[in-house]
Amino acid sequence: MSKIYFHPYRDPHFKGTDEDRQRVLKMSKTLYIGNMSFSTTESQVYELFSRCGEISNLVMGLDKFKLTPCGFCFVEYDQRSEAEDAMRYLNSTRLDDRVITVDWDTGFVEGRQYGRGKTGGQVRDELRTNYDEQRGGFGKVLSKEIMLKNKIVKQILKE
Repeated sequence: MSKIYFHPYRDPHFKGTDEDRQRVLKMSKTLYIGNMSFSTTESQVYELFSRCGEISNLVMGLDKFKLTPCGFCFVEYDQRSEAEDAMRYLNSTRLDDRVITVDWDTGFVEGRQYGRGKTGGQVRDELRTNYDEQRGGFGKVLSKEIMLKNKIVKQILKE
């Protein structure tokens, strides 16, 4: 079985230098959870991650236009050691039949719960070329191309 590789999560809107970011990450108690199914609930995340310690904050990622889940969340623990346990034991495990990613985050700030893609969700889902039913089907860019081709074919068939 081949190993699944995920790019490490990094908030591109962090205010500060790379050294500042590294210093904050070394003290952080907040984790970014990615590659979740759009149907994964807050209670499912809480049930899994609370096995590693007391959760002080859990924020589900939302499509910024539809306000529906879009496959990520933030989990903040009371203690750094609890977050370290979650990193150690839960990264690359299955949640709701998907292999999730768990990575350090610099800390949740209001507004970060919304997807940053042009269509409201995550950028990676807009650019995806494979079909992934649990993350909304084809990527948004490819979906638009497919719809346009179908429209053209229907128009040709009408003629």
